[in-house]
Amino acid sequence: MASSSSYNSPCAACKFLRRKCMPGCIFAPYFPPEEPQKFANVHKIFGASNVTKLLNELLPHQREDAVNSLAYEAEARVRDPVYGCVGAISFLQRQVERLQKDLDAANADLIRYACNEIPTPSLPALPGVSFRPVELSRRMGNEGGGSGGGGGGGHYYQTPSFTYPHSLPWNDNPSGDMNDGDGGERNL
Repeated sequence: MASSSSYNSPCAACKFLRRKCMPGCIFAPYFPPEEPQKFANVHKIFGASNVTKLLNELLPHQREDAVNSLAYEAEARVRDPVYGCVGAISFLQRQVERLQKDLDAANADLIRYACNEIPTPSLPALPGVSFRPVELSRRMGNEGGGSGGGGGGGHYYQTPSFTYPHSLPWNDNPSGDMNDGDGGERNL
């Protein structure tokens, strides 16, 4: 940012502090006269002398980022004196968690719908291999793929310990999103 002292206009910091803005003013590049509230917030929360000390300890290329961080935190502290930007971060994290739960519930509904649409495979009877119905929502809860509850869901048949002679719809996905990682069939 260009220094505003060349126009004989004091920077926002010097104007706020009611002092003359010297040509080497450390505040001038970061607190232009057009943004007086930016410095007022920073001064109210951190104090001008603390900001001066901080900027003098930093390398010149680090100062702009530091001032932007101070200004952001100061504005957040003015809006929320107790939590500041941590309150905003916590709000966004809770929103992400809520949206993740909604997405998990939608995926569970999609799986439940897809399993109800799959016709029961007709396999030859094999000695020692039995198919038994298992409730989908219970199995999903045990394997961590469900939303942690929710009733309903129809039934599906548990796959035996060997692979099917034909491919299943979720194994036709070339990206392998629903594969268990070892390239084999996924046993639900």
